[in-house]
Amino acid sequence: MLRTPSPIALGAIKILVFMLCLMPAADLALGWRADALGANPIETLTRASGEWALRLLLITLAVTPLRRYTGLHWLMRLRRMLGLFAFAYALGHFAIWIWLDLYFDWPAIARDILERPFVTVGFAAFVLMIPLAATSSHFAMRRLGGRRWQSLHRATYGIAILGVLHFWWLVKADVLEPLIYALILAALLGVRAWWRELERRRQLSVPPPAKHLQRPVIRIMPK
Repeated sequence: MLRTPSPIALGAIKILVFMLCLMPAADLALGWRADALGANPIETLTRASGEWALRLLLITLAVTPLRRYTGLHWLMRLRRMLGLFAFAYALGHFAIWIWLDLYFDWPAIARDILERPFVTVGFAAFVLMIPLAATSSHFAMRRLGGRRWQSLHRATYGIAILGVLHFWWLVKADVLEPLIYALILAALLGVRAWWRELERRRQLSVPPPAKHLQRPVIRIMPK
């Protein structure tokens, strides 16, 4: 059943994943309403939304290796939802920062982006996520073409690196959690690099066509 779920089962899986992705936001909203987010609720909201954005981004990157090594090809049907939830949490993280933390003080926001490196890389990661979220639909994929769409969405790797760096520079001293994220990201990027190397070796191992099968090259000289 898990290897080839029926359409009904796949729909149920999608609903379950949707609800699981929504639970952290619901928990934070209920905590805010009940005044149960600690002494600094704005900091709690900001940090939790950013961490969930990074976690979901890493989960999105993990879909392809899981599909390849488990043979569960239907996992790819969840990747867009996971990526959009990662963007939604990143958007919430950004909105909380400019609204509840800095009260739309645009000069202060600009100073933070320009002068604080962890804010700079975090803002860059968020900006890079916008075109990916905007082109996540099947219509956008058809409009851009498969090759161009894939090239654009490879920016996910750079976004994940910036996200880990943003978190690492933010915590400063206690780097255990960002270190775990960095190791997970390194593994996800490393396995992709290994696949590319295997593909390169495979292409190099293919012998060239026999001479009698090679077509003559006709050179056209300019007048």
